[in-house]
Amino acid sequence: MSNTLNVTKRLMLLKALKKELILNEEAIYDAIYKDFGKCKFEAFITEFNFVMAELNLAISKTKSWSKPKKVWPSLLNLPAKEYVISEPYGTVLIISPWNYPFQLAMVPVIMAIAAGNQVTLKPSEISFYTSEIVTKIMQAVFDVKQVNVVHGDAKFTAKLLEERWDYIFFTGSTKVGQIVAQAAAKYLTPITLELGGKNPTIVHESADLKMTAKRIVWAKFVNAGQTCIAPDYIIVQAKEKFNLIQHLKAAIFDAFGENPSDSPDYARIINHQHFDRLMGLLTNQTIAYGGDSIDQQKYISPTIVDSPSLNSPLMADEIFGPILPVLTYENADDIKRIINKYEKPLALYVFAKDMNFAQKITTEFSFGGGCINDCMLQFVNKNLPFGGVGHSGMGAYHGKLGFDTFSHQKAMLSKPHYLDVPIRYFPYKNKYNIYGRIIAFLSR
Repeated sequence: MSNTLNVTKRLMLLKALKKELILNEEAIYDAIYKDFGKCKFEAFITEFNFVMAELNLAISKTKSWSKPKKVWPSLLNLPAKEYVISEPYGTVLIISPWNYPFQLAMVPVIMAIAAGNQVTLKPSEISFYTSEIVTKIMQAVFDVKQVNVVHGDAKFTAKLLEERWDYIFFTGSTKVGQIVAQAAAKYLTPITLELGGKNPTIVHESADLKMTAKRIVWAKFVNAGQTCIAPDYIIVQAKEKFNLIQHLKAAIFDAFGENPSDSPDYARIINHQHFDRLMGLLTNQTIAYGGDSIDQQKYISPTIVDSPSLNSPLMADEIFGPILPVLTYENADDIKRIINKYEKPLALYVFAKDMNFAQKITTEFSFGGGCINDCMLQFVNKNLPFGGVGHSGMGAYHGKLGFDTFSHQKAMLSKPHYLDVPIRYFPYKNKYNIYGRIIAFLSR
């Protein structure tokens, strides 16, 4: 606790960080482009602007969030003052991923600092250029005792996890999340795990297929599908499959033109390892649209796969790329059979004008968060928690919940010396018969 930051220091650092981010805005876009070929506007809306919104919120609210919060005292405790203190955990390890390497590194750091912690940040070595600019920014603003940025591969990360931390925040794959959880268990370290999963998108016959396709195409192919809350696969009512695929094709054409490789708005795969993995998933599949690739550019076109087998490699794990399988259902049992084949997803989406159907889907299945008649926008609202459940993660953040994530909620009671009620003290004798019902009433 000796290295935690007081509120005045936190605000000073957050304001300094804001200035440094504004100063480096163009350099941030350039780094993201070098890593992904991502256009400036997409980098702005999915990375830079999101970070600035969280930072502005932290600057405006840290002082009030950090104040002790009074609660109604229990009648049994009167006279007393009862309150909650948001206490920094202390030393926090944040391990961020490569797919949104600026946003998913900066936002947890911002809220960890707002809560008063000392941070060690391990950005992804895969998104090299963005990790480099993140490091430069952090070093310009923070002393290494406040935020220390470290670099290395999986072996280095494993070494980091052997150390004792007061809190660990990890964003990445479920497989690595399990390793993080095992390492944290050694010291009973509290953790947040932001993972992923196969996010289903259910399309009912009552849906507006043109609008549905337009929204799915945006959500699926932003960042070339390398998004943990992107639609992983579609389940559409069988009689509407052909129509939906036609609308999806039209929406892809409207978004990226006849040749998406020429579109300035379409990103690239992060590296050749992931490119090869994704191309391998298309083996022996029925491609309804796309399937083109350019190895040198790490380019894979927006691709629709028609009715893949649930036992195929494509449907085994989270795709994390611009490949969209389209499955069909005849009845509710078909939907249940497909979704329940997988672990609980990070997101679920349902498109329908029939709100009874939509509500039934969203209440029947367990998932991190989702939308009715849209995709991914649950991530945008700072008042909504972002996090998974089961294999898609544990814990949540965004907005004040991010501050709370990095704060231990310490319960406190302050009681004066006067008016000391003797009921609780020994000896008890026959106090149960005399006072039991009164105590039970006051405890409600």
